[in-house]
Amino acid sequence: MATLKLVSTPFTSSSTAAEVLRGVDLTGVRAIVTGGSSGIGTETARALTSAGAEVTLAVRNTTAGDAVAETIAKSTGGIRPRVVRLDLADRTTITRFVDAWNGPLHLLINNAGVVTGGLERTPEGWELQFATNHLGHFALASGLHDALAMGATDRDGARIVSVSSTAHMRSGIDFDDLHFERRNYDPQIAYAQSKTANSLFAVEATRRWASDGIITNTVNPGGVATGLQRNFTARQKASLDAAEAAGVFTYKTVEQGAATSIVAAVTPEFAHSGGHYLDDAQEAYTVPDDADLAQHPHGVKEWALDPTTAKRLWTVSTDLLRV
Repeated sequence: MATLKLVSTPFTSSSTAAEVLRGVDLTGVRAIVTGGSSGIGTETARALTSAGAEVTLAVRNTTAGDAVAETIAKSTGGIRPRVVRLDLADRTTITRFVDAWNGPLHLLINNAGVVTGGLERTPEGWELQFATNHLGHFALASGLHDALAMGATDRDGARIVSVSSTAHMRSGIDFDDLHFERRNYDPQIAYAQSKTANSLFAVEATRRWASDGIITNTVNPGGVATGLQRNFTARQKASLDAAEAAGVFTYKTVEQGAATSIVAAVTPEFAHSGGHYLDDAQEAYTVPDDADLAQHPHGVKEWALDPTTAKRLWTVSTDLLRV
């Protein structure tokens, strides 16, 4: 069987978001960055704004978001992103955000994420990491579909960037117990499941929406020290330290961590090609589901790209949000 050539770009693991955007004019591009009030989200928003994009920071904490928007405005000569409240674990705020959006949308960066140290649930009883990292973004993107389709007509394509993680290699999707109602809760496995779901969303969204001009790709930003780790338990911190010691990853700067999101968002290589998983600014190679993470730190497991699983997850997610 012929091996498909992986999509490559001129950028590397050390590239920064600013380097990817050098010479790129995003004037007229309307973008949303979820989780834009800290870490990689802030740098992604800053870089897009610097290139001329009209950016909306979709954040839980609007006070923090306003502070970031002011900082970005100072660094970009007065261009200030909008700040709108969005809690991905609260369907009411998602509906409110979608209903308030007017006009085309060209770029949706599903960047926000949560890590828990123990079992937490939404009012619906959903496991919080899966609900926030996957279901919330699924609901948001679905609600903004028409705006993205309008944006695609406006500028020859719209893009969604789904931020995943190397952690996806720890777990596929357990359809028999998505919300840990029967199995023992492991926050690392729960996080991994949500990150696999992020990738599967990109696969099925591209299949369903490419005809509307909407392309979705998944990115692994790499190891970046951000606020995401603030809720780590001692066991989670030890696991992260062990992975670093084993060479699974080396820490990047926030500017380097945002680069792969920007690659998926603006480079011509991914303008009309979706359903890919990017690592270090390139399409990652696929490894079997039983592959060892330490031996394949830049790979993507088959379960994160499987089209049958992606279709099933889409149906299950739609059914959950319909209730």
